[in-house]
Amino acid sequence: MDEQFSIEQPAFDSSRGVAAFGYRLGDLRFVETLTFPAGFDPTVASAPSFSRLLGLTAMVLGVSYFKLKAPLVITTPLALTERERELVLDVYENGLGEFYARNALKRFGRIVLEAGAAADDAVEAPRLVDRVLLPIGGGKDSLVSLQLLEAAGVDLTPFAVNPKGPILGSVDKIGRVPIYVARRLDPEMIRLGKLPGYYNGHVPSTAINSMIAALTALLFSYRRIVLSNERSASEGNVAFDGREANHQHSKSMAFERLIAEALAAATGGALGYFSLLRPYSEARIAALFARQTRFDRVFSSCNENFKLAGHDGPLWCGRCPKCHFVFLILAPVMDKARLIEIFGQNLLDQARHERSFRELTGLAGQKPWECVGEIEEAAACLYTLTSRPEWADAAIVSRLRSDLLAQFGAPRLEAALAELNHDATEHLIPDDIVQRVAPHAL
Repeated sequence: MDEQFSIEQPAFDSSRGVAAFGYRLGDLRFVETLTFPAGFDPTVASAPSFSRLLGLTAMVLGVSYFKLKAPLVITTPLALTERERELVLDVYENGLGEFYARNALKRFGRIVLEAGAAADDAVEAPRLVDRVLLPIGGGKDSLVSLQLLEAAGVDLTPFAVNPKGPILGSVDKIGRVPIYVARRLDPEMIRLGKLPGYYNGHVPSTAINSMIAALTALLFSYRRIVLSNERSASEGNVAFDGREANHQHSKSMAFERLIAEALAAATGGALGYFSLLRPYSEARIAALFARQTRFDRVFSSCNENFKLAGHDGPLWCGRCPKCHFVFLILAPVMDKARLIEIFGQNLLDQARHERSFRELTGLAGQKPWECVGEIEEAAACLYTLTSRPEWADAAIVSRLRSDLLAQFGAPRLEAALAELNHDATEHLIPDDIVQRVAPHAL
């Protein structure tokens, strides 16, 4: 393997609001751009904190180009602090964990990052307005964060990168003016990724969008970036190359700590980053979402809606693990007729998808490579439906009931059900936000 991956010095044109990021992979060169909307303060671009974040963003966005060959050496003229180096290596190792596992590539602990050393000196903190930049993904999670923050009277603005279907529909229902950033991937990278001799696969999109959000927060003056990652995101999928590969690594608690510390250090402590939903289980979030019907006709987690080529079909395909999982966790807390109307079909009464539900509940195969909850959480939700008259006779529920009991046992499933409603204490939510939001999450 002779290729090296090189990350060039990025540039920001404050007159046009365009950031450009250059990369080299052997003889190949790529350029990616971010275009920010009008209305930002152009003087921010000259601040040391913005320069630090721009460089760190270049490092993180580079994973999309690195993965074409996944070489062992990464070089850059950028200087990194030890904290930033740790974050970057985490992105290129654990953030690409699924990519490595599915392509049988051993990279954990083997990647060499050749970068200058930056002193971890204090950075002058920019003055940021005390308000929240809230990434909206189009699914239930970010909309629950929105509902909680709105109820608590927190000043917020919806944010998205290259918004599509459910994101646009959700923001329209939110009724607040959003900030959208246009990300243009180099089309040559997309073309090569489809050819023999090049790798393709999952990249840590939350890490990428978080860095874009950080630049946006400085340009438009937001003191906090609030994510909507639940505690189950920390559970991995499979063991590979001596580590646990996790489809959701950049949504995990471990990654949240790394990036929150890096963003704070780069901005003199001015910029906060945390997930509002970190204490909650997926089931708890589903119950909070079910309280309102406001987003029933616009939200979706189905990946069909987020393809580069676009999608003009229904919000829920009904065939993928994402659809199956969301339907499953909403079933115990939502009226049956309402749930079926949202999805356009009863996904628990389709025997042809039994394998998918078995994987979600740990009865077969492995946890799907998707943003789904914990195995035991899904099993507990399905178990509770076995005692609900409106669901007990559904094909999936009746077929899996005996196997669930045989594998987990009723006491363990009952305990899991009870635990789903207990909030975890491990999170990075500031005390003032906890106190304002807590009464609305009861």
